[in-house]
Amino acid sequence: VQLQASGGGLVQTGGSLRLSCAASGSTFSIEAIAWYRQAPGKQRELVAAISSGTRTKYADSVSGRFTISRDNAQNTVYLQMDSLKPEDTAVYYCNQGDWFGYSYVEGIYWGQGIQVTVSS
Repeated sequence: VQLQASGGGLVQTGGSLRLSCAASGSTFSIEAIAWYRQAPGKQRELVAAISSGTRTKYADSVSGRFTISRDNAQNTVYLQMDSLKPEDTAVYYCNQGDWFGYSYVEGIYWGQGIQVTVSS
């Protein structure tokens, strides 16, 4: 399984970015995918996750601003990030895992980290 993340960059406060995570080598349509982030000096945190269907889960800090979606025909999961804040600055990673009930369980497959920087 390979996960290729893209779409990071530098944006001003209030701006938007869209991250993409393209998967290969797996049965993508039945896999749950999540985005994590890690800021300097902080632990990695779950940002958003999507089940193989339509269930989604968001961190409280991004709820209402970020939207996770998937296009199974393109084997890609997207993270639309709007109203970005300086505290969203981090390295973002996509992960292929599992969905149990209302919870996302981290898997062993990771995309490469991509930098998102929000300037004030």
